[in-house]
Amino acid sequence: MTSKRDYYEVLGVQKNASKEEIKNAYRKLALQYHPDRNKDPGAEEKFKEISEAYAVLYDDEKRSRYDRFGHVGGEEVFRGSEANFEEVFRDMGFGGFRDIFEQVFGGRGGFGGDFFGFGGRRAGRDIVYDMELTLEDVLRGKKEEVDVPKLDRCDRCGGSGAEQGTKPRKCSACDGQGQTKRVYSQNRFSTFVTVEPCRTCHGKGQVIDHPCGNCRGTGRATKQKRIRIEIPPGVEDGMAMQLRGEGEVSEYGIPGDLVVRIHVKKDPLFERLENGHLLYNLDVKFTDLALGTELKVPTLDGSEKLKIQQGTQPEGLLRLKGKGLPRYGASGRGDIIVKLNVRVPTKLTDRQKSLLKELDRELDTN
Repeated sequence: MTSKRDYYEVLGVQKNASKEEIKNAYRKLALQYHPDRNKDPGAEEKFKEISEAYAVLYDDEKRSRYDRFGHVGGEEVFRGSEANFEEVFRDMGFGGFRDIFEQVFGGRGGFGGDFFGFGGRRAGRDIVYDMELTLEDVLRGKKEEVDVPKLDRCDRCGGSGAEQGTKPRKCSACDGQGQTKRVYSQNRFSTFVTVEPCRTCHGKGQVIDHPCGNCRGTGRATKQKRIRIEIPPGVEDGMAMQLRGEGEVSEYGIPGDLVVRIHVKKDPLFERLENGHLLYNLDVKFTDLALGTELKVPTLDGSEKLKIQQGTQPEGLLRLKGKGLPRYGASGRGDIIVKLNVRVPTKLTDRQKSLLKELDRELDTN
């Protein structure tokens, strides 16, 4: 799903680094790659990379999810991080950190709209889709097309909000900027400037005199869209995938995301363990363990032969190497761990009882 570098590696910290160590590492790198200070090619991309890593690792919940699942999305990376960045930029003596992020990430920045949650041209609502998978799906991955009802660009007006044959005009109050500045004089030595959405056009930068009859000037209409979802092998229950731009379109024409939540069904045969391993309980006879035998064991690829050595003890663990699940974000597959459970007969014939007693006597003599 991604080939991004490890966030800890990006910031140059250990996986057990404290929040203070993470902040100090980001502060040092942000000073080095800040767009206003470093004009070298690649500096802006580096600034994006370290900022994304900091947004995740400095947030306890996001960091916990990353440590467990890696780069899987399912959330807007920068959502709720405004105060964290504001503090760092203030300590470094930089102002206008919002403007820097808008400049570097280009509005949505690939991270889901108004990523700090502070006004501006917001993206549309994210849509959550719950997908249920079997262990076979986890083994091979799954591709599925789903029909999702959502607010999308109006077909009649093309999203402009204006009736056919007309078009919006530039807002004269803000000169099409969508925002206005107010300057307040605090004293004769300083002034205070605020920027807010234009009250005339509500931040859109344009005014619609003849609204579209289909969407009533919103530029959006509810429609069904078929979306192809591709789940890679090895995913775990509780993971989430984020399909960029497949959510609802906002009034500014910016789409949100489709968040696919993964639910793995309980399997009747296997219990899922860590690192791609599966546990299978195999009922065997006492004689199978005492004499040794070869039995067939089910796997997700079909049955496999399992050799039980003579003298194997009850509740022993045997392995079918590489017959488990793929390890998400890593190469190879786990194993099927076979637990041997002795099946004790509940009804015996007189002859069977006699044979067992004879065996018991024989064993006592050894």
